[in-house]
Amino acid sequence: MKGLKVPLRDAQKVKEILKSEGLLDNGKLALKGRRYIIFPVKGASKIKKISAGQKTVQKKFKTRVKKGSLKEEVCKKLTKKEADLLKTSFDVVGTIAILEVEEGLEKREKMLAKSVMKLNPRIKTVLKKEGGHTGTYRRQKMRLLAGDDTKESVHLENGVKIMVNVETVYFSPRLSHERKRVAEQVKKGEKVLVMFSGAGPYVCVIAKKTKAKEVVGIEINPEGHRYAIENLLLNKIRNARLYLGDVNEIVPRLREKFDRIVMPLPKTAEGFLPAALSAAKKGTEMHFYDFLEEKDIPLRAVEKIKKACAEKKKKCRILGYVKCGQHAPRVFRVCIDFKIV
Repeated sequence: MKGLKVPLRDAQKVKEILKSEGLLDNGKLALKGRRYIIFPVKGASKIKKISAGQKTVQKKFKTRVKKGSLKEEVCKKLTKKEADLLKTSFDVVGTIAILEVEEGLEKREKMLAKSVMKLNPRIKTVLKKEGGHTGTYRRQKMRLLAGDDTKESVHLENGVKIMVNVETVYFSPRLSHERKRVAEQVKKGEKVLVMFSGAGPYVCVIAKKTKAKEVVGIEINPEGHRYAIENLLLNKIRNARLYLGDVNEIVPRLREKFDRIVMPLPKTAEGFLPAALSAAKKGTEMHFYDFLEEKDIPLRAVEKIKKACAEKKKKCRILGYVKCGQHAPRVFRVCIDFKIV
């Protein structure tokens, strides 16, 4: 398979970039020499210039099976067919592990849950996803497999505590790096609007970890709003305001302009672009999220932004884009950063 050979001095930087763009093959082990390292990659032709000494090479890489991993723990208890179905990755929210159990492994789900708890002593509850996120509130049904019967936990992220019920409020621990990336762009004295703020992860990270003057969050889910209030108190945050309601109704009522606007609702965010743009001024930086097929990145989202700006008689400049997670095969969550000029 293809590998990216780079000098050892650039290893950490290159690894982080490959991971953020979904190009690093985590199922294989990197090859390390005295002065270089070769990372196993997916889609080598899409890799941009990262290191001055980089080179694409063809190599054989060993499959990664971590000692004490879930795969190692349970594969001896599964048939080959069952082992092929096994998904070894899972989300962790505080002390809760959330599994996706493939069809054909239902009879093994209790054993899988107990194995997760055995390998991760801090995990006190294991839940199983029962379908996807549904409805306006983006709720996801969960079923207890093992441990304490609870769906609420406190998650630590970027030095911020987030209390959340994983069944009644949308929260993805996989977006931790993305929330940090956005927060790192916030300048001293900024007034920031976070749409679809949920339990307040973006609000809390930005309010607590930056020098923003004020952060305003809007959430339609009453449970999400309630937890966001709890999280402001939990983190002793005073430079934030929270509103319960529909973004398209709340924003016009505020009659305020913001220096930065975050729109972390990739499925339907384009329907809220007019409201977001009405709260923007010259110089406002915006973060628009969308689900895109790989072949449409970033042009499809850029078209939506430019169309909405034209209708609002505003001009914008695209600052860049990042992939921040895979939603489905060949479909990614993408954030487009742009500025009103």
